[in-house]
Amino acid sequence: MGNRLALSLFILRVTVFVVMAMWSLDKLLAPDHAANVFESFYYLGGLDAPVFYAIGVIQLIIEIGFLLGVARFWTYGFVLVVHAISVAATWQQLLNPLDNMLFLASVPMLGACVALFLLRDSDNFLTLGRSSGKH
Repeated sequence: MGNRLALSLFILRVTVFVVMAMWSLDKLLAPDHAANVFESFYYLGGLDAPVFYAIGVIQLIIEIGFLLGVARFWTYGFVLVVHAISVAATWQQLLNPLDNMLFLASVPMLGACVALFLLRDSDNFLTLGRSSGKH
């Protein structure tokens, strides 16, 4: 059972990383798109490209730490909080799921983030970080 759990958590960690990293890369490669997202969903307009570059780099560094299983409480917690904020910001789209199926996909990913955070000490497959030993 332990090997299946470890492999399952690893798969969740990698796939969540891919999605989160794409949003970070969006800030670096398409800051105008990121600005539109921030204005439309977070009501934060008027931010310039350097702001998105900084956010993107910081997020990507933390997300790489998440992928590697480093400082799990902080990196897994960061991924969970950032994604939870993203889901909360799209609440209007979630109320009409048939017209917003792609937004609905964020809900099970939020579940994956919660599961990873809660099971972070059991997530030991291909990690650099150490488990705290608390289960």
